[in-house]
Amino acid sequence: MSSSEPPSIVIIGAGVAGLCLAMQLQRSGRDDYLIVEKGSGVGGTWRDNTYPGCACDVPSLFYSFSFETKRDWSRLFPGQPEILGYLESCAKKYDLTRNIRFGSEVTSAQFNDATDHWTVTLDSGEEIVSQILISSVGQLNRPAYPDVPGIEDFSGQQFHSARWNHDVDLSGKRVAVIGNGCSAVQFIPEIVPKLKQLTLFQRSAHWLIPRGDAPFSDKALSRFERFPVLVRLYRYLIWLRYELMLYPLMKRSSWLRARIEKVSMDMLEEQVADPELRAKLTPDYPMGCKRVIIHDSYYPALTRDNVDVDTTAVVSATANGLELADGRHLDVDVVIYGTGFAASGFLAPMEIKGRDGLDLNEVWRDGAQAYLGMTVPGFPNFFMTYGPNTNLGHNSIIFMIENQSRYILKCLARMSKQGTTRIEVQAQAADDFNQSLQQDIADKTVWVSSCDSWYKNAAGKVVNNWSGSTFDYWLKTRSPEWAYYDEC
Repeated sequence: MSSSEPPSIVIIGAGVAGLCLAMQLQRSGRDDYLIVEKGSGVGGTWRDNTYPGCACDVPSLFYSFSFETKRDWSRLFPGQPEILGYLESCAKKYDLTRNIRFGSEVTSAQFNDATDHWTVTLDSGEEIVSQILISSVGQLNRPAYPDVPGIEDFSGQQFHSARWNHDVDLSGKRVAVIGNGCSAVQFIPEIVPKLKQLTLFQRSAHWLIPRGDAPFSDKALSRFERFPVLVRLYRYLIWLRYELMLYPLMKRSSWLRARIEKVSMDMLEEQVADPELRAKLTPDYPMGCKRVIIHDSYYPALTRDNVDVDTTAVVSATANGLELADGRHLDVDVVIYGTGFAASGFLAPMEIKGRDGLDLNEVWRDGAQAYLGMTVPGFPNFFMTYGPNTNLGHNSIIFMIENQSRYILKCLARMSKQGTTRIEVQAQAADDFNQSLQQDIADKTVWVSSCDSWYKNAAGKVVNNWSGSTFDYWLKTRSPEWAYYDEC
C-alpha cells in the first residue's frame, strides 16, 4: 500500500492474529490494509511477555501457521524468544512492516452511516478513515493487577509478569509472588534458585499434567526438512491428540477426567513428599474448570527450602512488605504479580461506536458476545479475531485464528464481488447463536462449576471460551451463511 493512499482495511494489533490476517490478505492479492500497533514491534503477547521461562503449552509444530510452517523448531515446546523470532520472520518474509504503524494506540473508532466508513482515532489525535475495521487485539494483552491497599507505599520493586523488569536483580532477594497462574508456574522454577526466599500467595491450586518437553533430535529435524509431509502429519497428530485427550476434560460429563486427574495426582504425589504442601497443591474443583497447566518442574521448585506456599490472603502493603489476613507481616524486597490478564474486557479501553452511535461497551455491559466471535449487530464492516467465546482450553488458538481470517476474507471478497459497501450480521442470527452457545456452556461444560477462572466475567458469564471442539468451529466458519447478513 502506498503511504499516500488511504487504507481500505484497518487492523488493530500486530500480534499473531493481526499478522495472520495481513499474510492472508497478501496471499489473496490485497495490499490495501494498515495495521495499527501500540507497541514497537510485531508479536503481541510474545513481544510483551519476556519473563524467565516464558513458553507455549502447545507443541511448536502446531503453534504456527499452517500456510507458513517452520521445520527447524529447536524443541517440542518453544520458548518465547523462538516464537517471537518466528513471528518476526513471517512479517519479514511478507514485508508486512511497510503496512504497520508502530507506536500508535487506537483510542476510539466511529462508524459513519452516511459513508459506510470507520473513522479510527489514535492516541496522537490523528484520524484514519477506512471501509473495514478489524480488531486483532486478542484476549491476553492487558495485565490484571490485584487490589492491594497501600501498595503505592511499598519501597521495594514491583512488577507484573507480563511487564517483567529485567533491570531488577533478584539475587539474594526476598520475593513475594501474588498469583499462581500459568505465567507464575513458568517463571518460579527459573528464578527460585537465585532467591533468598520466595513466598507464593496462592488463591487456589491448579491441575497440572506432565509436559514432557525435549529438544528435537538432529535426525528428526533432518526428516522434517527432507519430507515436508511429515510436518503436516505431525501437526495433524498433535491436533487430534489434544482433541481426543484434553477437549473431553472441558465437558461436564467426561469418562476421561478421572484418568487424567489420576495422572495429575500421581505427578503431585511423586514430586511433593510433604503432606502439608501436597494438600495445599491439591485442587478442590474438577479438572478443566480452570486452565489445565502443562509443566514438569513447578512442583519440584515449590519443595525447595527457600520456598513457602501461603494460602493466606494479602490485605494490604507497607513500606517494607505485606500485611496478611491472619495478622502476620511479611518483609519482602520484591513483589511480582502473576495474576494474569483482564481477559473479559476485550476491546477495552477503546471506545467503539457503530451504527446510530451505538456504543459497544454499552452493548456488552452484561458480557461480551459476538456471532461466531467475529461480528456484532449494529457494527457494520467490523470484525474481530480471537473475540468473545473463541478462546480454547485444549488446543492451539492459531487454528481458530486461521479459520477466522479465512471467514473474514470471504466476507471482504463477497463485498468486492457484489459491489456492496456495508455488511452487517443480523440481530436475530447473532442472538440465536449466542443463546445456543451459552446454553451449551451451561449444559455441557465444566466451566460453570464452582471455581473462579478468567473464562468468566465478574457476573459469572463465560465470555472467553468456545463451547465445542475446534472441528466444530471449523465447520461453522467454513463458509459464511449470507442469509444471516444484511448487505447494501
